Amino acid sequence: MRLDQESCTRALESRDARFDGVFFVGIRSTGIYCRPICPARVTLRKNRRFFNNAAAAERAGFRPCLRCRPELAPGLARVDAIPRLAESAARRIAAGALNGAGVDRLARSLGVSARQLRRAMEAELGVSPVELAQTHRLLLAKQLLTDTPLAISQVAFASGFQSLRRFNALFLERYRLNPQALRKARAGALPAGAALDRDRVQLNLSYRPPLAWEALLAFLGARAAPAAECVDGSVYARTLRVDGHVGVIRVSCPPVRAGRLASDALPVVELSVSASLLPVLLTVTSRVRRLFDLDAEPERIASHLTAGGLRPIQEALRGLRVPGAADSFELVVRAILGQQVSVKGATTLMSRFTHAFGEPISTDHPMLTHLAATAERVASASIAEIGTIGMPVSRAAAIHTIASEIARGVLVIEPESDISALTKQLLALPGIGPWTAEYIMMRAVHWPDAFPASDLVLLRSAGRSTPAKLLTAAEQWRPWRAYAAMHLWRRTRPTEV
Repeated sequence: MRLDQESCTRALESRDARFDGVFFVGIRSTGIYCRPICPARVTLRKNRRFFNNAAAAERAGFRPCLRCRPELAPGLARVDAIPRLAESAARRIAAGALNGAGVDRLARSLGVSARQLRRAMEAELGVSPVELAQTHRLLLAKQLLTDTPLAISQVAFASGFQSLRRFNALFLERYRLNPQALRKARAGALPAGAALDRDRVQLNLSYRPPLAWEALLAFLGARAAPAAECVDGSVYARTLRVDGHVGVIRVSCPPVRAGRLASDALPVVELSVSASLLPVLLTVTSRVRRLFDLDAEPERIASHLTAGGLRPIQEALRGLRVPGAADSFELVVRAILGQQVSVKGATTLMSRFTHAFGEPISTDHPMLTHLAATAERVASASIAEIGTIGMPVSRAAAIHTIASEIARGVLVIEPESDISALTKQLLALPGIGPWTAEYIMMRAVHWPDAFPASDLVLLRSAGRSTPAKLLTAAEQWRPWRAYAAMHLWRRTRPTEV
């Protein structure tokens, strides 16, 4: 991706938060790279180098700023993504795909050779897959060293390193200080109350403001999978299973302290993770970022939708996000259960489904008693057994078919999926129509241009009589039609969205 030097310069000199994470700036005189919102004094133009990503800056010999902390920067929205192969690989690497595995395995999963993958990533990102993975691990380690009291060995393994010796050596090589030195230097900067907790780890995840947190929680809360997921006051919580590790996450959003530029006052959501999930922390943080759409560019999206005729957008909703999914199979089941019933009715069915097919788990949260049902467990059940939760046989059969397809690896629903191919595959399955397919693309695949045009609430809210007429009107909202859908739903059902 080629950077516009003049645009980057303007964004840097104005500390424009819309560009946070879109590019990084290396300062030749100090050997440090920063986010464009860094509160440090702006340097001379001749001393700056701009980079698409943190890995490219580190490859050029720059080390991360201790003040603006590049490890906290939000990522790129999918609509701005680089060509598909490099995008898919980069997303999987960010979620820990190379932790304990090689490039050959990642390449095979993407249907290419390792050589093709390396060439694509070098061309689009300027770094190799291994270099990108190392940067993700090191930046996560830097955050854990700065913000948590975890032991150095715990930090190393939670960041995806297989060897403490390798972690120490690479940290020293890249950042020119050892982990112990950073820990001592930042000891006084640990968040208040960050005493050693052997059961949980607290992390901050940055986003580009504004963020309509209450609206986001209302949407997730109304569509939660009871027993596995809940909204408790202003906190979202759920059980999670990742590669055999199970635990609980909690996510909250403290108010932004206006008028301050210090890095500790930047807009963040607070993530609390069970210590049992530390070995898969990269994957967990990646899922949380998608679930809360933390990499969106809300001002850019709102301006585009307004210019496309979507009015009015309330000021409080300019940061409205498209919620993702922490578990894609759970989301698919929820979408099918939501066909032709109310949101409340679908939630009741989802509660029965989770209790019937989810694995019981002991947690410290009274509302979280089960893990989400797996496709393998549901595929092993009979259609009649699935139907006992209170749904038509045809719908139970649809859930069973999809569970079987996912369990056999025939159907793969993930953010890296090919949009057109997956949509075609979904529509070929019994019980999956255009509305369900688009809803799955919107949340499980997190495709920002998904648009369930046949939704009756959207039709009524947009004042269109047919899906065809609504699709015509929605052309002006591309490539962010999913965000337009969220605003239209909000107009009609403000307590749920």
